[in-house]
Amino acid sequence: MREDECPYVRNKRREQAGENMATIRHIAFNALKADTSFKAGMKRKQKRASRNNAYLSHVLAGLGVS
Repeated sequence: MREDECPYVRNKRREQAGENMATIRHIAFNALKADTSFKAGMKRKQKRASRNNAYLSHVLAGLGVS
C-alpha cells in the first residue's frame, strides 16, 4: 500500500506512526478479504477500491463505517 512513501510515517517526531499505519492497513486488508462481491486477489481488490467509489462504499458498508 506504499505506506513507506507517506510523509506521516517518515516524520521522526511521530514515534508510533508506523504502528498506527500498520493497524490501519490491517483493518483495510480484513475489510477487502471479507468482501465476497468481487472475486479477485488482494491487489485487484485494492486497485478497484482506489478507482471505484461505489465499490469502496460497498466495502466500507461491510464494516459498518458508511
